[in-house]
Amino acid sequence: MKLTPPEWKLMNVVWSGHPVTARGIAERLPDNRKWAYTTVKTMLSRLVSKGALVERKEGKTSLYDPLLTLQRARRQALQALASDVFDASFTDLITFLIEDGKLSAPEREKLAALLRAKRRKERLRNKRVR
Repeated sequence: MKLTPPEWKLMNVVWSGHPVTARGIAERLPDNRKWAYTTVKTMLSRLVSKGALVERKEGKTSLYDPLLTLQRARRQALQALASDVFDASFTDLITFLIEDGKLSAPEREKLAALLRAKRRKERLRNKRVR
């Protein structure tokens, strides 16, 4: 499922604390300009139709909860970016970020530590399989 930039903003509010009402979302959106309540409701309806959110009624009030997790949404967005821009190569995507100078020294060290930890886990798993 591909989220548009405005849908990401709404979903980030929902992921940060749910269940949430349309009015609660409108009040917590990070934009300098406030979104019209009707715009928020329309976008929430689209997200429900896409299967990203579930809507339930409490009286006249609609409450929204995520069906799509943040991790899954990020995974899908990165897969689409890698596919569309980097010929489906995550290596090329990461190489670009490193070479383009977009990663700070602490971020590069964190990435290196994650790779070392992943390598250790794989070695342990391979030893258990033998």
